[in-house]
Amino acid sequence: MAEVLRLTGRVSDLADGLTVRRILPSAARRAVGPFVFFDHFGPVTLQAGTDSDVGGHPHIGLATVSYLFEGSLLHRDSLGTVQTITPGAINWMTAGRGIVHSERVTDAERGKSRRLHGLQLWVALPPALETCDPALQHVPATDLPTLVQNDGAHIRVLVGEAFGVRSPVLTASPTLYLDLQLAADREWTLPPLAEEMAIYSPAHSLHVNDEALAAQEMAVLPANTGATLRAGPQGARLVVIGGTPLAQPVRMWWNFVASDRQRIAEAVRRWADGGFAPIPGETDRIAAPPWRG
Repeated sequence: MAEVLRLTGRVSDLADGLTVRRILPSAARRAVGPFVFFDHFGPVTLQAGTDSDVGGHPHIGLATVSYLFEGSLLHRDSLGTVQTITPGAINWMTAGRGIVHSERVTDAERGKSRRLHGLQLWVALPPALETCDPALQHVPATDLPTLVQNDGAHIRVLVGEAFGVRSPVLTASPTLYLDLQLAADREWTLPPLAEEMAIYSPAHSLHVNDEALAAQEMAVLPANTGATLRAGPQGARLVVIGGTPLAQPVRMWWNFVASDRQRIAEAVRRWADGGFAPIPGETDRIAAPPWRG
């Protein structure tokens, strides 16, 4: 039997006290299903004066998927969207041919000590949809299906379909994203819900097929297989991601994803020349790193 692949990622500082652990892409694994990017930020208590705003920046060829465990974020984009993201909601932004967005502290929390903990993932769009119109889907926590099984598993279907229920989030390819909570010392079987799947627990260690998995370590399962999960004495909360693999490899540079390198080069020039639609009411923008082709 093929072994589980473990990914620990790399940690960088985003703001004073706020670290980000990037699991995907990695040298060992570029994608899991259509997911090509996996960032885990926090958990952290940010001081009142900490500037954690992420100003206007562009994307092409992907969908960003934001999900919070604690805190809040204010999403604004070049479509004119102004949306507060709160724990349990899914914010799915399809960049397509190009979108600009910012992620800032909400007015309610600005100038105060605040908690922040969450995940941001990117999904690569199929080649035929890389230049589609940009769009934003925001699904409140109360609109996402929840299942409670008698073996101690509490399952929220964030994206895709599992256990007979489907998330209202519309995707461009078969995609799976679950938020799963296991009771203390309980064992639970994760069936093969997608061709590719991976498991990540932001705060709890657990066992996967009788092998210990540390918190903040991703376990990528062999293709078309499930796993036996066992929580420790404090229980476990984890996410499951996956889906159908990409039809072809994609290129990633800065905030751009594309199957065609030339499309990225064009986006670099467009951002430098001010060719992306701006965010209404915002003027600050993040400069791209030097493009070396």
